[in-house]
Amino acid sequence: MRTEAEALEARRQDALEQALTLAFWEALERGPMPPMAALEAAARTVGTLYRQIASLHGPAPRCGCGWQPEPDEDLIRLEAMLAAALIERNRPRLADLPVQGRA
Repeated sequence: MRTEAEALEARRQDALEQALTLAFWEALERGPMPPMAALEAAARTVGTLYRQIASLHGPAPRCGCGWQPEPDEDLIRLEAMLAAALIERNRPRLADLPVQGRA
């Protein structure tokens, strides 16, 4: 059974995943591009975010959250999450997300 903190983190992760998914599809609707080009842009963005966040946390901790960047280990973890997402079948589709407004 999940603790309250774990449940809160899961809800926050779900909210972030939904926001990223919506932003991705909205960007493609505004300016169509090949899917792989869009995914490459998303991957570069994740890499940039990691670099920015890591610079705020190490080598001397400045944030206080306790996370210490380990680029090699973190890359393995991110690669594993990507691989798991590629084979995972029970994720919500865009059509399953709640409507946010009207077109």
